Amino acid sequence: MPKNSAIDRIESHEKLCRIMQKQTHDRMKQLENQITRIERHMYYAMTALIGGMFTIIVILFQKL
Repeated sequence: MPKNSAIDRIESHEKLCRIMQKQTHDRMKQLENQITRIERHMYYAMTALIGGMFTIIVILFQKL
């Protein structure tokens, strides 16, 4: 009887590990998507900033 309970405990532990591994993988995927979205916003902000700076430089050169 102790062998069965040990096998059951091992199988239960393995099942729990698989569930936790799946949850960890899902969470990592969510974080990856969030980072990608933040990077995209940073590129948009950088483009707007550089475009605005370029516009100001052009206006200043026109006033010379």
